[in-house]
Amino acid sequence: MKDYLWIFMTAILTENFILCQFLGICPFLGVSKKLNTAVGMSAAVIFVMALATAVTYPINRFLLVKNGLEYLQTIVFILVIAALVQFVEIVLKKFIPSLYQALGIYLPLITTNCAVLGVVLLNIQKGYGFGASMLNSVGGGVGFMVAMIMFAGVRERLEGNDIPKALKGLPITLIAAALVSLSFQGFAGVVDGIFH
Repeated sequence: MKDYLWIFMTAILTENFILCQFLGICPFLGVSKKLNTAVGMSAAVIFVMALATAVTYPINRFLLVKNGLEYLQTIVFILVIAALVQFVEIVLKKFIPSLYQALGIYLPLITTNCAVLGVVLLNIQKGYGFGASMLNSVGGGVGFMVAMIMFAGVRERLEGNDIPKALKGLPITLIAAALVSLSFQGFAGVVDGIFH
């Protein structure tokens, strides 16, 4: 049980896909301008990460590995993720059209979000079983959400401040992202100290 909690907490804090591994930066910078779109995008990413892991794990284990086709993992996983994102897009368009419109172009970008592909590949690389893979995926998605919500708050605060002209826009956004990333690097010793 302690190992599962460690996997979950490291996925959120010390191995955060955005702030520590720098995967998924495109939606992080693009959708984090407003809190409601950041939360909506994060919920979609959590769902896609969990569903992608649930679908790709058996495909990898019982089809690719069993037949010596591990070299096709990336291609197969991208196709599975693309199909899942289309499913999420259809569901959001039908049931939550306001969120669908708010996410705009960033929703289809989940297909190419390297954090989603990264989580399924890292689960295999780390040798996780199905339960640990699911926990790592959900933890990674929650970490994505934590980073998005934190950064949306930072960006909303930046909009109301007097920022030098040379730093307005993307430069101050990248500086703020770097500072938030540094804060997450500090969790490494804390999590390891608690669970090991």
